[in-house]
Amino acid sequence: MSTKVPQNNEDQEIDLVLISKKISKFFQRINTSIFRGIQFFIRNWIIVLILILVGFVLGMFLDATQKSYDNQIIVQPNFGSVDYLYSKVDLIQSKIKENDTAFFKSIGISQNPVLSKISIEPIVDVFKFVNNNEQNLEVLKLITNNGDLKSVIKETTTSKNYPFYIISFSTKGLSKDGIFANALLNYINSSKYYADVQKVSVLNIKEKIKKNEEIISQIDAILNKISVSGNSSHDKLVYYNENTQLNDLVKTKEGLIRENANYKIDLITSDKIVKESSVTTNMENTDTVKGKMKIILPILLVLIYLFSLCFISFYKKQSILAK
Repeated sequence: MSTKVPQNNEDQEIDLVLISKKISKFFQRINTSIFRGIQFFIRNWIIVLILILVGFVLGMFLDATQKSYDNQIIVQPNFGSVDYLYSKVDLIQSKIKENDTAFFKSIGISQNPVLSKISIEPIVDVFKFVNNNEQNLEVLKLITNNGDLKSVIKETTTSKNYPFYIISFSTKGLSKDGIFANALLNYINSSKYYADVQKVSVLNIKEKIKKNEEIISQIDAILNKISVSGNSSHDKLVYYNENTQLNDLVKTKEGLIRENANYKIDLITSDKIVKESSVTTNMENTDTVKGKMKIILPILLVLIYLFSLCFISFYKKQSILAK
């Protein structure tokens, strides 16, 4: 037993020495590589500097001429025109892919700057989804019980029941004075069918407001008669509290006033088939590499130069070995 212990210790010491030498050689190789890299850049600093300057100038040019801008229109489709709105946006996107300049010219877009893409998505608002709609409320309860609310509220079928939507489109270049947005909205609002529906709907809203005002006037007349027939303010207060029919009249009046207020807002938003509530244009797109070519191109050119030198060196060595 005693003769084996020194042998084990010697083996461990040899292993530690080998490991130490390997680590030392590894760091030496790193230092050598760094030194050779520094030597390379010292020998070729003029070429590297030229490549950096060329890449920077070319990148500046590309950033200035290839700018892309994002635009957004928040809209409210009226008269059940959500599916119609989606189909129009899909049609425009297909025309962009086909590069149908005749189509865009016909709707007032000259394609200068170029319209590059368009899409639509709902503004997800669960509270407005169930607002004053018992059917939607029951659907939401059912979804909540199943525990899959987050996925369903973004589903296409559900998403077409929200009141507001965002039309997003991109242009390669600045769109002056919102010309693109106006042209797109004019085209979307050019449906004869929905224009006829709009006329009837507006007339119906005005008729409802008129009828509600007549009922409110009749209720006011009844309340005035009761007020005149009362002997004192105290008597009127007691009568009001004890007469449930009178309470119903007051509540009906309040409900009609709220209803008319909503109808008047509907009249404002019903002047178009698809009513825009906000238009934001010419937001410069800085995603991915856009606007960063002046940094990317110099690095890319230097890397290509280094790769070319390494490839030439490798090819020469292999040619010598082959011979």
